[in-house]
Amino acid sequence: MKRLLLLRHAKAEQHNKGGDHERELSSRGRKDAPRMGHVMDLKGYVPGVVLCSSSARTRETFELAKDELGGKPHVEFLNTLYLATAQHILGLLRGVPDSARTALAIGHSPGLEECAVLLARRPREAAEVARLDSLRAKFPTCGLAVLDFRITTWSALAPGTGTLIDFIRPKDLD
Repeated sequence: MKRLLLLRHAKAEQHNKGGDHERELSSRGRKDAPRMGHVMDLKGYVPGVVLCSSSARTRETFELAKDELGGKPHVEFLNTLYLATAQHILGLLRGVPDSARTALAIGHSPGLEECAVLLARRPREAAEVARLDSLRAKFPTCGLAVLDFRITTWSALAPGTGTLIDFIRPKDLD
C-alpha cells in the first residue's frame, strides 16, 4: 500500500518583481500552510519523501507546513515540478523510492489537481463521490488530496487506481 499526498501551494502574493517563480506567500498563505501541516500530522499524513516545486511559494509552503509535521522526510526541490502537467507529475511520482510508504508532492494549478483527478478511481461510496466532486469543483490554494493505492512500488502508479480517502481545504480548518 502506498499513500500519495498532493498539496497545492498556499495563497501567494499576486505580483513579484522577480516574476511568477519568485512570488511569495501572502499573509493568508503564511497562516494556512502551518495549519495544514498540523492537520496532516494529526491525521497521520506524514511523508517519507517530498517532491516540491522550486518556486518560492511552494518552498515556503513546505517550510511552514513541515514545522508542524512529525518525521524527517527526504526532500527534493524540482524545477521540473514548477507548473508541471499531470502526466509529468505522474512520471516524477513513479520515480519515488519504494522505501517510502507515503509521498508528498507540492505544486501548482492546474497540473496538481489534474493529477489528483487522473489518479482517482471511480468512486464506490457516497463520501468518496462527494470528495471527488469537491476536488473537481475547486482545488484551492493549500488544498490537500490524499489517495491510497494498492501497489508495492511507485513505478506501478497508474491512472484511475487511487482511492481518494481525503480532500482537505483551508476553509475546512476554520
